Amino acid sequence: MTGCKEIDNYIRLVRSGEYPVCKWQLLLCDFVERVFSEEDIRIDTEQLAEYLSYKKYFPFGLFPWEEFCFALHNCCYRPNGTLRFPLLVLYVGRGTGKNGYLGFEDFCLLTDTNGVREYHIDIFATSEDQAKQSWTDVYNVLDRYPQKMKKHFRKTLECITNLDTGSEFRFRTSAPKTKDGGRPGKVDFDEYHAYETYKLIEVATTGLGKKRLPRRTIMSTDGDVRGGPLDDLIENGEAVLLGEQPDNGAIYFLCALDNDEEVHDEWMWHKANPSLRYLPDLMEEMRLEYVEYLRNPAANTAFIKKRMNRPPRITENGVAPWEQIKATNQPIPEADLIGRPCVCGIDYMKTNDFLGAGLLWRVGDRDVWLSHTWVCSQSADLHRIKAPLREWEAMGLLTFVDAPEIPPELPCIWLAIEAAKRRSPLLLAGIDDYRFALMKKALEDINFYASDKDHKGNVYLVRPRDEMRRIPLITSAFANGRLIFGNSPVMRWMTNNAKTVTSKAGNTTYGKIEPKSRKTDTFKAFVAAEIVSDVLDSYAQTVSATPLPNGVYRFD
Repeated sequence: MTGCKEIDNYIRLVRSGEYPVCKWQLLLCDFVERVFSEEDIRIDTEQLAEYLSYKKYFPFGLFPWEEFCFALHNCCYRPNGTLRFPLLVLYVGRGTGKNGYLGFEDFCLLTDTNGVREYHIDIFATSEDQAKQSWTDVYNVLDRYPQKMKKHFRKTLECITNLDTGSEFRFRTSAPKTKDGGRPGKVDFDEYHAYETYKLIEVATTGLGKKRLPRRTIMSTDGDVRGGPLDDLIENGEAVLLGEQPDNGAIYFLCALDNDEEVHDEWMWHKANPSLRYLPDLMEEMRLEYVEYLRNPAANTAFIKKRMNRPPRITENGVAPWEQIKATNQPIPEADLIGRPCVCGIDYMKTNDFLGAGLLWRVGDRDVWLSHTWVCSQSADLHRIKAPLREWEAMGLLTFVDAPEIPPELPCIWLAIEAAKRRSPLLLAGIDDYRFALMKKALEDINFYASDKDHKGNVYLVRPRDEMRRIPLITSAFANGRLIFGNSPVMRWMTNNAKTVTSKAGNTTYGKIEPKSRKTDTFKAFVAAEIVSDVLDSYAQTVSATPLPNGVYRFD
C-alpha cells in the first residue's frame, strides 16, 4: 500500500469484489502500488487534508474514486518538488460526476494551499455550454457563501479570480490563434471525444511549464469521432496500464464495460461508472434508457456509447468495425512489391472537391493498398470538414491543389510513378463509368484505354452491380485482417465515413454516412481496385516485363 488512506481505501475497494470493476481499474491499482514501491515519491498529507477541507463549500462530497484521483494528481511529489502525476485522464461513463470533480479540483488549485501565485486555469471544450459546466460549479460556490468568499474571490461572467493568489479561472472555446502565448498553470479539456484534431489541444498546452507545478486534466465519455485524440489517448493509457510503455506522468483512470454483452447485466454497469453505487436516482434513469436501447439500439447508441464507454463496434451499416479498420495500419511490405503486378483504382465525385487513387497488390492472401488523395482548395465543403487535412498533407498522404479543379493528369502521373518505383506491371485500372470521360485523355497518356476496336482494353468501367458483388469479399477481408493500408489516417477516415446502402430493388452498394463533411473518395477508389483485382491471380507472384513509355507496363 501507499501509506495514504485516500489512495489505499480506493485500492481496497476495487479489490474487495463488493462491486464489479473493469480490468483497467485492477491494472491501475497494480500500477499505483508498483510506482510507490519502486520510486522515491510521497503524498503531502497535510496539503491533501487542507484541500479536502474545502469540500464543505460544495453541495456534494467526493466519492472514494475522486479522492484517489485527487491525491495522486495534486499532492504526489518527487524529491525535487515536482508533481509525479501532472496529467489526469478521466474516461468514465456519463453521470459519473466528472464535472463536479473538476470544479472542486480547480477551486482548490486557485487557493494559496496550492502555493503558486497566478496559477491560471483554462477549461477548454468544443462548445461554450460544456466548457462552462465545471466553471459554473465554482461560480455557484461563490454565490452560495457570499460573505465568506468575497474576501478571497472576485467574479465576472467570464473570469473568477482568487484575490489572495492572483490566480484566474476561465472557460475557453475560441480559435487556437487567440490562445497562443498564454501562461496557464493548468489546462483542462472537457469531453475530449469531440476533438477531431490536435490543433486546439497543442496550442492550449503550449504555455504550460511557465508556472510551477503545471497540470492537465482530461475528461471524457466516449463519442462519435474515431481515429482522433481520444482514441490515441485511450490506446496510450491501455499500453501504460499493461506495462508496455512508460506513463510519462499520467494517471489513466479508465472505466468501461469489458465487453458488449455486459450491457445486458445492470450489475456490470458499475464497471463504467464508479459513482453508480451511490446514486440510486441515476440507476433508475439508466434502467429507463436501457429499455429504449433494447427497443431500438440504432437510434439509442448513446446508452452503450456514453453510459458504458463501449462505442458501437460498427457504425450503422458501416463498412467494418473500427477495430478492423485500425488493423489495416500495417507497414507497406515494400520488398514484397518489387516486380509484382498491381492494379489501380480512381474515384471522385467532382473534380473541384476530392479525388482518390491508389495501387493494389496481392501478396499471398493479403491485399496491399497504397493510396493518395487530392483536395481542391476551392472545394465548397472544406469549411465543414474537421479532419486534419493539413497534417495529412505534411505526412505526404494528401495534396492540396490550388486551382479551380483537380487536373486529371495528377492521379495518373502519381499512379505511373509509384508503379514504376516498384517495377510493378500495372495490369488494369478500375474507374466509375460515369467519371471515365473526364479521365480518358489522362489515362491514355499513360497507355490505359477502354476496350475498343484498336486497343485491348485495360480500363474497366465499374458499375453498381460490380460493387454489389464485391462487398462480401471486402467485408471478409476486413474481418480476417487481410488488408494493409500502411499508416494512412486519410484512408482510415474515408473508410469509416462509408456505409452500405440498399436500394428498393435490393441492390447494395457503398455510400456516404454524411454527404458533405465525410468524404469517401479514396475508399471508393480502393473498392474499384478490388473489383478488378482478380486479374492478379492470373499472374505469378512476380513477373518480368519491359516498361512502356511513362513507366507503365503493358500486357497483351
